[in-house]
Amino acid sequence: MKCFVVTAACACILAAPAARAGDFDGSKGLICAPVEVHECVAGGKCLEGTTREIGTPTFLRIDFANRLIVGPQRQTPFRYTEKGDGHMMLLGTELGFAWTLVLTQDSGDMTATLADRDGVFVMFGSCTAP
Repeated sequence: MKCFVVTAACACILAAPAARAGDFDGSKGLICAPVEVHECVAGGKCLEGTTREIGTPTFLRIDFANRLIVGPQRQTPFRYTEKGDGHMMLLGTELGFAWTLVLTQDSGDMTATLADRDGVFVMFGSCTAP
């Protein structure tokens, strides 16, 4: 629980600067903080926790100019980008996982998934311009 409070506090601090809709249209790089994570496997219950409890990155950077998602240990290109009605979707693959990141363009809220043949990770968080 203590890790959740600290991670949530960091996400709030990062989101504190006044964000403009233009910050989330793919024209600027972003820093994202996944706060809530679910890990699910077929036939089993989903585990809920923080990034540290589940073992997913605490912060991600989206580098639109180079089409990369950058984490603390590796980076992965996004292969596909699509803008929809008020959101932007990024898709890619890495290490046997297919992943998606959906960014709400007016708020910077994000939802990301990483799926392989055994299960899926679902992350919810927020992004901000550095």
